[in-house]
Amino acid sequence: MRRDARVCAGCGCRLSQYNLEDLCAACSRDRRLDARPGPAIPDAVWLAPDIQTAIANWNFGLASRLLRERAGLRQDDMAFMTGLSQSFLSMLEAGSRRLTNLDKAARFLQGIGTPEALLAPPFRETAAPVASARAPYPGPGPRRHDTLPATHDATDLNKLAAQAAAQSLNFTDEITKTNVSDVELAVLESTLTEIATDYVHVPLHKVLTNLVRTRDRLFTLLNGRQPPGQTRELFLLTGTSCLLLAHASQNLGDEDAAIAQLQAAWTFAEQADHNDLRAWVKGTTALIAEWSTRRQTALDYTRQASRLSPGGETRIRIAAIEARAAARIGDRSTAMAALEDLQRAREQKTAPDALTRFGGLLTFPEAKQEYYIGGTFALLGEHQLAEQHARAAIELYENGPKEHRSYGDEALARLDIATARIAAGEIEGAGEQLQPILELPTDRRIRQLGDAMHAVARLLQEPRLARSPVARELEAATRGYQAIDTRTKALAP
Repeated sequence: MRRDARVCAGCGCRLSQYNLEDLCAACSRDRRLDARPGPAIPDAVWLAPDIQTAIANWNFGLASRLLRERAGLRQDDMAFMTGLSQSFLSMLEAGSRRLTNLDKAARFLQGIGTPEALLAPPFRETAAPVASARAPYPGPGPRRHDTLPATHDATDLNKLAAQAAAQSLNFTDEITKTNVSDVELAVLESTLTEIATDYVHVPLHKVLTNLVRTRDRLFTLLNGRQPPGQTRELFLLTGTSCLLLAHASQNLGDEDAAIAQLQAAWTFAEQADHNDLRAWVKGTTALIAEWSTRRQTALDYTRQASRLSPGGETRIRIAAIEARAAARIGDRSTAMAALEDLQRAREQKTAPDALTRFGGLLTFPEAKQEYYIGGTFALLGEHQLAEQHARAAIELYENGPKEHRSYGDEALARLDIATARIAAGEIEGAGEQLQPILELPTDRRIRQLGDAMHAVARLLQEPRLARSPVARELEAATRGYQAIDTRTKALAP
């Protein structure tokens, strides 16, 4: 022990340099409690991983709030224990103030009775090794800094320069530590690529569980620490997972959940400062609004998305959504102008954006483009053009790679053809298109397909078709059409 080291007047243990009292924390607390029984934090509370992580990260405001909640204490109890004013403690817990003064931080930790195993070395009363001291409390969370930079006590300038250089290297080593490897980032990107690809041709319940599990892993990594470049990539991957979950929620018919996922995806896009993700989020928001009762707002979202879109398939997608959204509210001039924008975007040669690399649902291939164009003309009542583009979409899907074949879009394109046939009075031809949809397994019947089929059922009920036995038969089959049942196996592995 150093000759000038101070020791506790009660038990004789070495005092921390930041403890200005003549007693260690344990003796001081015992004396205070003997004089006036007061609040205390049960030993079991300190075992909570989130509390250990907050203390390890020097997030004393969060630690105070968590300790109070777990121990059933009030803010004035914590103020009494720590010696802080209740108003300062309130601001500390709210995050508007921070405890940066080392003396006050030491008194805070001593006052609440923090186990020594959880204290960073500067605040410890003894010189016990870090590893053995932390062993009983193996918190899983990240540690920002276990030690403070050494004080600049060198008197020789060369020694001071060498000390400063060592400190700089130590600090850079600390800030470049990461809880995720480049290999894991590549695996996570590959997993999202697989999910996005499977999404268009595999039943929803088979991809949803894996999607949620991947999103949760990304959350866990973001709660840790990594260099800024890796953090931005994690933000992009997490935002992409929330974007996919928004589509899944919409396909299940849960608009509120879809909007919540889009809000989360937008936040991650902002954190990543990623325009491609921003554009996709706004475009998907427009898509959901188009299928809802707030159809007019869809056009506002497409215009916001257009300002963010870099071009390529993303720009084509936004124009296609705008065209169909405008047609759905009867705005033919806006719909036709959007189709012209779509054609111009098709003719532009641009590099793929950052989201199309995931493939599947996050692309907008020619088959999907033709389906949207056909849907626009169907909504405008131009059934011959609608059938022409819907047929082109189906042919492209049928002749393209299996993993690119979207059963949902293909079925909706067939419904556009069926609608055109019904309008022309060709009921048998409509039946040919409806039959594959009627035979589609229930777990592939997205909610939008159910809504569109019910619209066809209403067309078949028109008085002009009352004498057609084929129309009556098709109407009966379509009227009872059931979309995906979310209560049974939607989340089955």
